[in-house]
Amino acid sequence: MAPRPKTLNSLVLPDVDTIEVRVGGSGVRLTNLRKPFWPDLGITKGDLLRYYAAVSPALLPHIRARAMVMKRYPHGAHGEFFFMKRTPSPRPSWLKTCSIDHDSGNVIDFPMIDDTAALLWVVNLGCIDLNQWYARCDDVDRPDYFHFDLDPGPGAPFEQVLEASLLLKQALDVLKMPSYPKTSGSKGVHVYVPIKRGPTQKDVWTFTKALAMTLAERYPGIMTAQYRIAKRPKARVLVDYNQNAWGRTLASVYSVRPTKVASVSTPVTWNEIERGITSEQFTMEVVLKRITRSGDLFAPVLTGKVKLPM
Repeated sequence: MAPRPKTLNSLVLPDVDTIEVRVGGSGVRLTNLRKPFWPDLGITKGDLLRYYAAVSPALLPHIRARAMVMKRYPHGAHGEFFFMKRTPSPRPSWLKTCSIDHDSGNVIDFPMIDDTAALLWVVNLGCIDLNQWYARCDDVDRPDYFHFDLDPGPGAPFEQVLEASLLLKQALDVLKMPSYPKTSGSKGVHVYVPIKRGPTQKDVWTFTKALAMTLAERYPGIMTAQYRIAKRPKARVLVDYNQNAWGRTLASVYSVRPTKVASVSTPVTWNEIERGITSEQFTMEVVLKRITRSGDLFAPVLTGKVKLPM
């Protein structure tokens, strides 16, 4: 049985547009609560905030102490979005930030989501999904996991994504590297492997590229590692290693995605992958029930000690 959070938080919001709530001793101003974020589903911004408050005991350990890239949807899931790295001002005095040097010479202060108050503050900016740095802030160039984004190209059904993920698992099993899958919440599957910190992000990228290319050569009718779209064969699943590059991000576990059904990036078991799943089946309500019943299936990602082959 996966570890279960002690309790799922409950955020009670009255039928108002703006309110200040106290969370763990911190005050958070929440705005536009009645704004439709998924008009066809009747899901408001307030509903999104309630979900994140409820899922926070399972979510926070996976994003705590990491820089957060904000992907903001000010007009809801079907509106335009933009990425934002630098923490906006004004911001609460209690919000922690992570300063990261970039090649341009700029130092960018990213927000960090270390508690429920910070989580609600970031989501209130219109962030539907959460995109955290792969390494913790104390050493931003040394990640503690790597992953593959299995992304179906045109003509590749989701069943092919599941098949590709199982072939990837077999390869990782041979390397004695435990792996943990989650739905992307959109079209694909993410497979994570927790590692002992030490290799740089470039080292991790180099390793994952080599493994992806090996798999694509071994199963050319199912997968491809060709990153250039113009050269990518049709009806293949891209084994996307390039998401391991420095500064890239993926939607975190338990992130809601801006899809038609407001699906959630959800940890699943390999048995579920074998039996067959869909991304659409994992909604906010379903995910909260799964956590209550089965705990955090992604908890082992936090405690990985596997050394990356060098």
